[in-house]
Amino acid sequence: MNISSINPVNGQQIQEYPTLNEKQVAEKIEQTHSAWLDWKKTTPIQRRTLMNRLAEILRERKNELAILMANEMGKPVKQGLAEAEKCALCCEYYAINGEGLLADQIIETEASKSYVSFQPIGIVLAVMPWNFPLFQVFRFLAPTLIAGNCGVLKHASNVPGCALAIEEMIVQAGFPAHVFQTLLIGSKMVEKVIENPRIKAVTLTGSTNAGITVASKAGAMLKKVVLELGGSDAYVVLADADLEKAAEICVASRLTNSGQSCIAAKRFVVEESVIAEFTQLFLDKMKKSVMGNPLEMDTDIGPMARIDLRDELHAQVLKSIEKGAVCILGGELPEGNNAYYPATILTNVLPGMTGYDEELFGPVASIISAKDENDAIRIANDSIFGLGSAVFTKDIAKGERIAATELEAGSCFVNERVQSDPRLPFGGIKTSGYGRELGSFGILEFVNIKTVYVK
Repeated sequence: MNISSINPVNGQQIQEYPTLNEKQVAEKIEQTHSAWLDWKKTTPIQRRTLMNRLAEILRERKNELAILMANEMGKPVKQGLAEAEKCALCCEYYAINGEGLLADQIIETEASKSYVSFQPIGIVLAVMPWNFPLFQVFRFLAPTLIAGNCGVLKHASNVPGCALAIEEMIVQAGFPAHVFQTLLIGSKMVEKVIENPRIKAVTLTGSTNAGITVASKAGAMLKKVVLELGGSDAYVVLADADLEKAAEICVASRLTNSGQSCIAAKRFVVEESVIAEFTQLFLDKMKKSVMGNPLEMDTDIGPMARIDLRDELHAQVLKSIEKGAVCILGGELPEGNNAYYPATILTNVLPGMTGYDEELFGPVASIISAKDENDAIRIANDSIFGLGSAVFTKDIAKGERIAATELEAGSCFVNERVQSDPRLPFGGIKTSGYGRELGSFGILEFVNIKTVYVK
């Protein structure tokens, strides 16, 4: 069985890659375990130097990487360039801060000396999605390697070129052989990998159903898991918001990665007193977005990653319309063998509609009316998801209070779109997952938090 890379612009095959069998996978994991036995003994300075070199390589190769992402999953090149830069920043953050984040923590007890030491645990398996084919990997990989762990990657099957490019850059940066390896395997092989005793932990970014499957298997094997799953981020627009600015930020968030982002704004909950004005501003800005060739710098919306995903999204739109939602922009399939879907807006979205209840993973916005501030917060929280949320208001103190204590999500932003940052922890609650990536919390997810007591 082979893995094929298909260009979503035209449906044509880019390249075909042979997959690994069980024996080959086991051999690669054994290689990485052997590498870990030496890697865990390296000094933070050695790891830092290599991580900084990796950041340099990401910047040197950013044009090539952006084109690769555009061809494999349709990301507009200007966004691909930004993604490569963000990967470099993540590497630099952990290169600079890793030693301090992993420093022993002295705790006073009756002992002569007692402290917490953070020790590497071994190989972390990463099961990663296609939508941010570089950054999703680097936000696991940078802290993993800095902590003295090693990694193996099962990337999404439609971005094998990206997966192999990451492994190639690790080698190019001078890391020891096999500290990180890509496993070209199908999803059915993941459970076998989790069963391997050399695998000590698992991190997955993907759908809620994929998270349930992986967490169940890892739980049966008593292995720790971090899950970053689906999201249906609610952006609450209050009556006292700067509507022009709010609409601009909301459109930018909704169209991030052609709408294919877990933390892209998806539900826009607007107080009814300003919903007409906000909707018009939102519509005007969505109309200005350019759908086209992802290799062109002026493209805002490239094709979706696969035709089947585009068709699933369109079905969700049609179901909402059948139940009474009103489509005021887009909502039509373009002609040809491609995965394009236009910027689309649904209004009059109510509970029971796919646009209200489900994650719409593409450039489709659901605008929902709220009676007042309290009703807007209730609607925002009326979701099985809890990844990110935002609130727009000129009353900063009120916005901070709502973000900190009332919105149910792992990340809550005031007057800004939700986005990940290497310096800040990232993750969700409810069916959006558990555990955290990035920041100080992310690097401590996969270490042995060891108590040392000396008498």
